[in-house]
Formats: sequence, structure tokens, C-alpha cells
Amino acid sequence: MTFGEKAGIPDGLVVELSRGTVLDGRSDEADRWMQMLRDRREECIATLDRERMAIEIVFRLREDGQDYLYWLTVCGSEGAGLDLDRPIDRDHLAAAKRTKEPGWVEAEPQVVLLPAPVDDAVRRWALRPRDTPTAAD
Repeated sequence: MTFGEKAGIPDGLVVELSRGTVLDGRSDEADRWMQMLRDRREECIATLDRERMAIEIVFRLREDGQDYLYWLTVCGSEGAGLDLDRPIDRDHLAAAKRTKEPGWVEAEPQVVLLPAPVDDAVRRWALRPRDTPTAAD
């Protein structure tokens, strides 16, 4: 039995909680990065279809003088990564490189609890075939 099966994650769905450490002295840069994502929210949302991203939430934790950014994502395994032809993806990657240590620390999902309507919506969005039209098309 895989960790995903034990946690109740449906086949084809990827659930991740990733932590990135903000570089020393770059807290202001992290502020600007998060503000850019908020200011360009519609551009960010437009990337979610290609990524098969059903849920993407960013958290920030300041603990013992250190800043961390946490990304919680739920997506289909067939989703695409960043598309550097899109300005928002290029700017997002550039901000990440200026702001945080390379790489991520990944937490292991233990339990996923979704009420039936949410489970159904997540599966329909994240697991649909690539050639399925969406409202964005």
C-alpha cells in the first residue's frame, strides 16, 4: 500500500505540502513576491487549468527568526509545470530564485478528508483528460 492509498488520496491525484525557507534578509522580497501573486491573481488562476491544479494555497510562517513559505497543492498527476512563455510564470520563478533557498522540504500526507461534493469537484477538475475543453478555452 502506498502512502497515497493510506492517506485516502484518489489515484492520479497529487496532494503536497511543501516548505521553502526564505533566504536571510529576504523577508521584504517574500512580501513583494506574495503581493505580486495577489495583484496578478487572475493571471495566476489562468495557469491552474494547464497545471490541473484544483487547490493551491500559500502560507507563511515566521518562527524563531526564520521565514518559511508553505505551498499546499492538490492537482492531477497529468498537470504541467511552469510555462516560461507566460509572463506570470517567468516572474513567479524569478521571485522564487531571489527569495528562497533552492528546493523544497516535502511533508508526507497522512489523511485527506473531502466531503463528497468537494471530492467530486476536485476529481472532475484535476483528473480530466488533457483534451477536455474548459471554461477558459
